[in-house]
Amino acid sequence: MRDVPTIAYPGAAASASSAQISGKLQQAMALQQAGELVRARALYDEILQTHPNNFDALFWLGLMAAQANHLQEAQQLIARAIEINPDHAAANANLGTVLAELERWDEALASYARAIALKPDYAVAYSNQGNALRKLKCPEAALASYEQAIALKPDFAEAYCNRGNVLRELGQWDAALANCDRAIELRPDFADAYCNRGIVQKELGLLDAALASYDRAIAIRPDHAAAYCNRGIALQELDRIDAALASYNRAIAIKADFPEAYYNRSIASLSLGDFENGWIDYEWRWRTEHGARLRDRRMFREGQWLGRESLAGKTILLHCEQGLGDTLQFCRYVRPIAALGARVILEVQGPLRSVLAGLDGVSQLVVQGDALPAFDYHCALMSLPLAFKTTTSSVPARVPYLEASAQKVQHWKERLGEKMRLRVGLVWSGGFRPDQPELWSVNHRRNIPLAKLAALKHPDIEFYSLQKGQPAESEAAALLSTNWDGPHLTDFTRLLNDFSDTAALMELLDLVISVDTSIAHLAGAMGKPVWILNRFDSCWRWMHDRSDTPWYPTATLYRQEKAGDWDGVVQRVRADLRSYR
Repeated sequence: MRDVPTIAYPGAAASASSAQISGKLQQAMALQQAGELVRARALYDEILQTHPNNFDALFWLGLMAAQANHLQEAQQLIARAIEINPDHAAANANLGTVLAELERWDEALASYARAIALKPDYAVAYSNQGNALRKLKCPEAALASYEQAIALKPDFAEAYCNRGNVLRELGQWDAALANCDRAIELRPDFADAYCNRGIVQKELGLLDAALASYDRAIAIRPDHAAAYCNRGIALQELDRIDAALASYNRAIAIKADFPEAYYNRSIASLSLGDFENGWIDYEWRWRTEHGARLRDRRMFREGQWLGRESLAGKTILLHCEQGLGDTLQFCRYVRPIAALGARVILEVQGPLRSVLAGLDGVSQLVVQGDALPAFDYHCALMSLPLAFKTTTSSVPARVPYLEASAQKVQHWKERLGEKMRLRVGLVWSGGFRPDQPELWSVNHRRNIPLAKLAALKHPDIEFYSLQKGQPAESEAAALLSTNWDGPHLTDFTRLLNDFSDTAALMELLDLVISVDTSIAHLAGAMGKPVWILNRFDSCWRWMHDRSDTPWYPTATLYRQEKAGDWDGVVQRVRADLRSYR
């Protein structure tokens, strides 16, 4: 969601040294506000030639540079003006806005604080301070700033819009929607408010309403690239992928360096099996707001390998970047990398250390956060399909590429005893990422309430919980302590300390039934039969409208036929389970 910064325009000139200069300043300001920037700049330049320390000319010229997105020039001009008049509240506030656009958030906050100290009733400075605090992941403080701005200026549409953004991040969906609505009520032509309202509506599952909001934003401002991009996301959730692609393309046509549009276009392309274009666009993930944070933590002097250079006799670091399931899915590329003559250092998340210790082709395994040995090249695991020019027909899908510890399998074999019935593992919930609110609604859509799995009960099947993590474990405990009429769930999860323990238990199961989470990837990587309960707006890796996947030959996909319809999925699984042996 886009925060809306507000430029503060002061009133009349404050430092004219003569009637002639004052007249030129007034004329220049009028031209600037009328959009005649060339003529206005000429007058400012004329003043500064004879009076290089004229505060007003420097300040207003700085505002003009900011409007033209010449941010470095704007910062320098406004900073020079403040040196001349440090007590000018609007200059300090606008310097903060320019610094915020340069993503120098701490400096921006300091400028807003100075502006507020100089003018305690400065609503604009409070609103913009909230934007910076939100970027610095201080949502509660941001909310307080927006509320102070609104208290000072009750008709402040931008502050309502921005408060809607932070309320959404705090999970207060209805309040977020009400704030967007209030911003639109105050400013019916407020395109950004319509766009932000669409995002909240989409998160609430009101996809048709979201599309209407995006369309209204575009009608007001036809060059609203963000509205086109967000419109594409809503269309994709509605399974209108071709229309989504068209919307992303329009966003990119308007804004050629729009990372989120390229990234979302990659998801649509990969979903349709267009791997050639999809992998190329997927590299834009590093430049999205979330991906940039990952890249900032993983900058290397060594070159990135994307398939061009020879790896014979070289050492390459393959590093994890996203979730545990992503690492399990893409570590399959270690073997073909090693086959190119490379010595492979594989960096993984801590919970995967043991299960990946024996992965074929790994020369050295390191845990994310530990010191790294020397290497010649690096590549993120999820960039390897691009490096290998992977298509749907060339996915390295030989399984198993992960194996359970024989010693641990023997331990579980003794604990489980003689097999009398079909053994099925269950997973109904994926991990929750509190630091990624953009994924909360996806998590909600991919998880299935355990109560809905009651229909799988069968006297000839033993069910084993493979579900780790909260709130799913508490959900299970609460449900099973009541009059649960579903299958008896044997639960050894307290003994599963990491994925190698899970893999060993899984080795003794006949089938795993799981939502789209890391356990599904582990089962697929081990070559175990796995039935994946798949949401309607399927993740790109499972592609569009398929019951199989090129990534895991032993996987079967059960996709919702309409959004939220888990009952239909469970009934199909139940029918197939009755005849499964």
